[in-house]
Amino acid sequence: MIRLYFSGEVQDHGACRIEGGQAHHVMHVLRLATGDEVVLFDGRGTEYPACIERMERAVLTLQVSGRRDANRESPLKVTVAQAISSGERMDYTVQKCVELGVTSIQPLITQRSVVRLAGERADKRVAHWQTVAAAACEQCGRNVLPDILPVQPLMKWLGTQASVNHH
Repeated sequence: MIRLYFSGEVQDHGACRIEGGQAHHVMHVLRLATGDEVVLFDGRGTEYPACIERMERAVLTLQVSGRRDANRESPLKVTVAQAISSGERMDYTVQKCVELGVTSIQPLITQRSVVRLAGERADKRVAHWQTVAAAACEQCGRNVLPDILPVQPLMKWLGTQASVNHH
């Protein structure tokens, strides 16, 4: 069963639309057709059985047929603090962390980091890693997206962890 992340509001028995890149992926990569069944998930623990009702250019209309809470999360709350790696290595790290059930991922800038991110560039990379995490959830069956936290320098993050542990 194909699983699709849907960040918008989903009604238990209503229609919803998927547009843009995700719709293109469903139509041209997955090659799904009208009448095919999928499962939508909202990233917060709920999934929705749905059927593709219409396909137009870069827009899919799906008919949702119900709702089910499906908790597949680990009872452990694990945060992985990861120095930002270059190229696709960070994407791979995010993907594997999602598959392993990590609750959150903290990208870090370290003294020896090759990649230096700040400001808008850092925000764009975090948004990209969130997309990678959603795709990994689609593949592995998780219904809750892990948090990809804002990029921080290692020493600043260590300072916040020390203050959290003392309170």
